[in-house]
Amino acid sequence: MNEVPVWKISKWPFLFANAVLLAIAAAVIHKAQHPISQNEILIATACVALGAVFGCLPFLLDYRATGKIIEVHAVGEVAGKIQDLKRLAAQVATATDQWANVQETTRNHAEKTTVAAREIAERMETEVREFNEFQTQLNDTEKAALRLEVEKLKRTEGEWLQVVARILDNIHALHTAAVRTGQADLAEQIGQFQSACRDVARRVGVSQVEAPAGSPFDAERQRAHGVENPPADAIVAETLAPGFSYQGRPIRPVLVRLQTAAAFAPEPTTETSTATAGTVEGQLPL
Repeated sequence: MNEVPVWKISKWPFLFANAVLLAIAAAVIHKAQHPISQNEILIATACVALGAVFGCLPFLLDYRATGKIIEVHAVGEVAGKIQDLKRLAAQVATATDQWANVQETTRNHAEKTTVAAREIAERMETEVREFNEFQTQLNDTEKAALRLEVEKLKRTEGEWLQVVARILDNIHALHTAAVRTGQADLAEQIGQFQSACRDVARRVGVSQVEAPAGSPFDAERQRAHGVENPPADAIVAETLAPGFSYQGRPIRPVLVRLQTAAAFAPEPTTETSTATAGTVEGQLPL
């Protein structure tokens, strides 16, 4: 704004007019008769005043022109600044529109992503629920099949335990009958056969238990034949039917005859021993 171009008014005409007027005033004073008249004084004063005006006028015009130029330049710079502000405002408006478009696009993409993620989550939840239901049904089916197989195995186990017990009961009755015949060789052979059969049964977990004659009666592991409430000091007279345990678990108590009841009971025979063994067969688990 301070860079003002050099533009000056030509001053010599004004200065020349000033000099002429001063010369006229000097001439009027010089040529006038003394004392000088009032008219001559007015003329000289007017010439001097007019010359002073002509002498100061170019400087005043230069000052006004310089002020106008400065104002014009200031207005131009202000207009340029306003144009810059307008361009800046336009750029700001464009950036604002672009940012609004970006936000709108981002919001649309975010909404689409949210919807897609929700659909995927719902689909995964449905698939997980269906898979769990299928897994539950499969587990129930497998459990039912396993339960059926276990029941079959238990039934089969009970049946073959009954078969083994019945065979061992018959062998025990045969050995008892052989002993009572008084033939030592026959009793020994049948005793060896009974021991071999017991060893075979022991290999599959079935053990035969007998109560030695003369041993105290055990109400937990033994059962008295023909006596409902045996006394606490009862003594075993003989074993009528052996007991059995399967893999260490008792499955049938020993059927014994007590000494207190021996005098009133008939002498057991092979048929009696076999029938007695049949009465305790139902105690085996199925």
